[in-house]
Amino acid sequence: MLTSNPSCADDYDPNSLTLGQALERIAQQLYPIDGIEQVPIRSALQRVTAVPLLSPRNVPPHDYSMMDGYALNGDDLPRTAPAVLKIVGTSLAGRPCLTVLGKGECVRIFTGAVLPTGTDTVVMQEHVEVQGENIRIAPGHQVGQHVCLVGTDFQTGQLVLPAGKYLQAADLGLLASLGIAEVQVKPKLQVSFLTTGDELCSLGQLPKPGQIYDSNRYILYGLLSQPSLNLQDRGVVADDPQAIENALLQAAAHSDVIISSGGVSVGDADYVIEVLQRLGKVNFWKIAIKPGRPLTFGTLGKAVFFGLPGNPVAIINTFYQLVQPALSCLLGVPLTEPVRFKVTCVSDLRKRPGRLEFQRGILRQEQGQWVVSSAGLQSSGVLSSMSRANCFIVLDQDWGNVPAGSEVWVQLL
Repeated sequence: MLTSNPSCADDYDPNSLTLGQALERIAQQLYPIDGIEQVPIRSALQRVTAVPLLSPRNVPPHDYSMMDGYALNGDDLPRTAPAVLKIVGTSLAGRPCLTVLGKGECVRIFTGAVLPTGTDTVVMQEHVEVQGENIRIAPGHQVGQHVCLVGTDFQTGQLVLPAGKYLQAADLGLLASLGIAEVQVKPKLQVSFLTTGDELCSLGQLPKPGQIYDSNRYILYGLLSQPSLNLQDRGVVADDPQAIENALLQAAAHSDVIISSGGVSVGDADYVIEVLQRLGKVNFWKIAIKPGRPLTFGTLGKAVFFGLPGNPVAIINTFYQLVQPALSCLLGVPLTEPVRFKVTCVSDLRKRPGRLEFQRGILRQEQGQWVVSSAGLQSSGVLSSMSRANCFIVLDQDWGNVPAGSEVWVQLL
């Protein structure tokens, strides 16, 4: 009697890890890289903070007006009848009024200007009546209105940014507002990537019979082109155990992370797992997701190794679900759940139970409601639908076909 083992075409394989189990195993094997690099904030976008950053000063450093109007002492606000105050100066942003105000006096003030000594309240210019050198104010105002107090945003010694944070544009502005010109970040991860397969032809070459152009290297290049990574493109490696061994050993000598595509399934010409088992350690190689079941995770020397599938869409999916979280973890960024939310699906979706499935979708608004539809063919070798997609439609492992009108989870790309 003939027997068969589970294959990549099957939707259920008892030997496959769930996505959650795979992420847990990855996290157990990863430790943030050592070292600190000090860089100008203009070079810090999307780098990862290496240490907690404390505020060296109060922000704002002084009380200032949030409106154009008149600064005065709150004790002079009228309670039941209008009050008249004398204008004794002007305070402009960058040119403060140095006059110390007495009772019954006020200062013309503009947005962003320092509040003069003796004032704590601003009345908007639209709410006063100017009478020569005086203003007339009606009742109905509150002490402290339209004033931003010193240290409202940050006080000296307060935590500004934690360690392990990707720096965004707002963070660069925040650092600048504190007078900080340089920031301590984690060193760039050294990442080698390569593709395997005799069928792959590099751009600029004429494909031989049976060959296709190598799109996978460019997918990996695009996914890995991040400011926190330093890339080493190690090209196309033939389906030959010795060639794969040489390529992996060279990469391991100079890399924190090695990422390959292809050669991780169970075919006669799939040598990556065999070589990794001989030279390093294989932690797992199958995950119950679609696309992307044949994914190898392990170590080679001091380098972390990811052997991604050979199909281009499977590369993209496994990168988003597993590799990117791992890269962040190595940079000291805490692992977090991906952002997913529910919307109505307006397409019929075909699915067989057995694997957590990530279908390519197009998220859009229809009559004021967010909906998602299929981006087209879902084969893991079809890049056109991946190019059209702006999200993954995430379908639970136990689900079968999904009729239009159902609620589904989506994960933005």
